[in-house]
Amino acid sequence: MGGAERVTANLANYWVHKGWSVCVATLTDAETDFYKLDADIIRVSLNTAVESPTYFLKIRNNLRTLFAVRQLLREYQPDIAIGMMTGASVYLALASRSLPVHCIGSERTHPPICPPSKDWELVRTFSYGYLNAVVALTEKSANWLRGNTNARFVPVIPNPVVWPLPIQPPIRNPAELMREDRKICLAVGRLSIEKGFDLLLAAFSEITHSCPEWDLVIVGKGELYNELQRQIYRMGLQERAYLAGQVGNISDWYKAADLFVLSSRFEGFPNVLAEALASGLPAICFDCETGPSDIIRHEIDGILVPNQDVAALTRNMKKLMTDENMRKKLSSRAVEARQRFSIQKITQMWEEVFEQIT
Repeated sequence: MGGAERVTANLANYWVHKGWSVCVATLTDAETDFYKLDADIIRVSLNTAVESPTYFLKIRNNLRTLFAVRQLLREYQPDIAIGMMTGASVYLALASRSLPVHCIGSERTHPPICPPSKDWELVRTFSYGYLNAVVALTEKSANWLRGNTNARFVPVIPNPVVWPLPIQPPIRNPAELMREDRKICLAVGRLSIEKGFDLLLAAFSEITHSCPEWDLVIVGKGELYNELQRQIYRMGLQERAYLAGQVGNISDWYKAADLFVLSSRFEGFPNVLAEALASGLPAICFDCETGPSDIIRHEIDGILVPNQDVAALTRNMKKLMTDENMRKKLSSRAVEARQRFSIQKITQMWEEVFEQIT
């Protein structure tokens, strides 16, 4: 369950409903799928994602994946093939050589923030020149790709928001943690260092006394669950801050909340932020290098604060928590995200790229 996977499912489902023939292929097994794909979508598991403890095994497994992707392209003979994320884009670029298929790579985060290994960096640099296009999420990322890879055509296409938001298991009732007599500050994302939930807890701990009617709920799972739980107890927040775990009915949690906070140290294009706005939630975000400023219109539908500035985050959280009129004002414009990032608008941008490269 990640941003690229959600976008893949959203685009695939939209295009198959449009009458297109769509195949979704992954290196991993389909049993690990989280987002639901339409029954008419061809689902292929290449099963080449294995551990490579030695350099020899890395080379062997990469060649095995390249062969599997090339066989896939030969079998299905698609008009368009899209690589989602760096690895898939590189495999597609190399495996499609001399085949009659138009290939598009895509970067799902800001490339210099999460650089691959030196070997992959070199391969990406030259292999992107084989692709007909490489899609970036933001103009800043596009400019980096134009200047640091051989990519020939780099259009900018943000992620879509499917409205109403889809629902899939696990279904959990927000009332388990969100009491009706409490105001809720909500955060959503993988429990990992880049999401900055440790910073969010630090900010929230500073305003619990001045905002006694507010609780903090963090939805998501990840490797930092135990560490964040310890931080909650260390700060004495066990009655005010909660880790909800993974949920599939995230729309119900947005609906039950009063404020959304994105505390990420870095982002590509945070789907959860666009979803929160579409749900009518006012938002406060760290203005990390890319992402939030491409979604939030400062003081129109949300607030941007300097990246990783916990004091500024604290001040602005307190400001919105204590100003209901301000929250309502931001909320009234936040719902415009449903149109700004609608699946119809975003898929049209993709289809314009298809037309240009064919």
